Amino acid sequence: MAENNNKKQRVYLFDTTLRDGQQTPGVDFSVDDKIAVADMLDAFGLDYIEGGYPGANPTDTDFFAKKRTQKAKFVAFGMTKRAGVSASNDPGLAALIASNSDAVCFVAKAWDYHVRVALGCSNDENLENITQSVQATVKAGKEAYVDCEHFFDGYKANPDYAISCAKTAYDAGARWVVLCDTNGGTQPDEVRNIVKEVIAAGIDGHRLGIHAHNDTEQAVANSLAAVDAGARQIQGTLNGLGERCGNANLITLIATLALKDKWSARFETGITEEKLSELTHLSRSFDELLNRAPASQSPYVGASAFATKAGIHASALLKDPATYEHVEPDRIGNTRRVMVSDQGGKSNFLNVLARHGINVRKDDSRLDTLIAIVKEREASGYSYEGADASFELLARRTLGEVPTFFSVDSYRIGVERRHNASGQLITVSEGVVKVTVDGVQHMSVSEGHGPVNALDLALRKDLGKYQAEIQDLELVDYKVRILNGGTEAITRVLIESTDVSGKRWWTVGVSDNIIDASFIALMDSITFKLLKNRGTAGLSAAE
Repeated sequence: MAENNNKKQRVYLFDTTLRDGQQTPGVDFSVDDKIAVADMLDAFGLDYIEGGYPGANPTDTDFFAKKRTQKAKFVAFGMTKRAGVSASNDPGLAALIASNSDAVCFVAKAWDYHVRVALGCSNDENLENITQSVQATVKAGKEAYVDCEHFFDGYKANPDYAISCAKTAYDAGARWVVLCDTNGGTQPDEVRNIVKEVIAAGIDGHRLGIHAHNDTEQAVANSLAAVDAGARQIQGTLNGLGERCGNANLITLIATLALKDKWSARFETGITEEKLSELTHLSRSFDELLNRAPASQSPYVGASAFATKAGIHASALLKDPATYEHVEPDRIGNTRRVMVSDQGGKSNFLNVLARHGINVRKDDSRLDTLIAIVKEREASGYSYEGADASFELLARRTLGEVPTFFSVDSYRIGVERRHNASGQLITVSEGVVKVTVDGVQHMSVSEGHGPVNALDLALRKDLGKYQAEIQDLELVDYKVRILNGGTEAITRVLIESTDVSGKRWWTVGVSDNIIDASFIALMDSITFKLLKNRGTAGLSAAE
């Protein structure tokens, strides 16, 4: 399809965080994690969300038990049918087609060396596997995509066969034929030239995608080179997650496509200007969900991306930020950090508050108070990027909008290690909490699986007149991060909660005592729930 110079071309964004991103060492998504991430991506405006490989493991199978997206196409990933078995008799293909997905993305070998060594079949059998898998999927009413694995290395070894793999998928009816730089070693000029050759061979660029790995730290550059050459879909992951050195970073790509004239003048994505201003929040919230410290020097969204120390740079920035900034940080929800001034943070705070339904004037002294409190707390270890509910509570308290539902007079935890009646060695935790509601003190005692669980049960056992309101409150995740070394270390606890509405919210606590940090986060969770019940909180914090 020829380019129309009078109209921007659409570039489609395909997120594979939940599939390829899960190959990252140390990353292991639970079903609840996958649901939370899918919700984040769907709300942000991604076109495609690849959720994993149904049938390959219990987590992915459970995740595909129902459709998990509202707007984005929900994609299942898997292999083409096996050689020697018909499409109708291949159980793996049947599971993919039967899954609650909108589309199936097949991985197919495009390097004849891999066909011979890994698949152990002939080149023609591999092409037949691609054809039958795509046709069976389309016949079932789903879109079919084909990831041509090792395409660029395969092209360099045998260009005719690599192109025949892509052309076979295209002719069979694949909506997207995706060229994969699986080993991550291809250079941008190579990507650009090879993509042009593929299009010249008869594959419409509007059905062509790019999947780049970052082994030479050029996955973003390679993705853009493919788009420049005519491809119209980009696959990548949040914050560049992925095996080895990672995948193309969608966060960086989204910002570059939107904010750099070379791309924004020619192309558009499904990300609105409003959502673009939440890009930093998306990136950091995702890191917090993974219990990872956000990379401070990440392009666009890192805490240091727009930071300048005092000196000639800072002086120039104060006169005109464009002197040392390639884009305006507010456009992607980040903050200018100039050590001689804190004025750069106000507009960002106003944007965040507005997202929570809190409107305050820029000259309101309470805004200055809130900024000072947040900076002081962040210096002590708090991070509100992944704890929207705690931030909203802090903001509303500073603005005088949170009633005192209850106050905790004291709590106590006891841990006993002993033998039970069967002679088994067990550990029993007992929590005691004294809470005052409307001037009446309530004392509750509960045993739990560990001290935090015991305190949680005790705190929620008797909340007086509010007890009925929190019966559906459920804690679904608990993450601990040690912020410095030693047994006396400062600890940050992040708690994820939900209720019968299905909404989720995150609260945070920080202390040099892990129990106290947990209790702070627990109290915030309950308070937020009570505010949410009254419709006075949760416009953004409860996703």
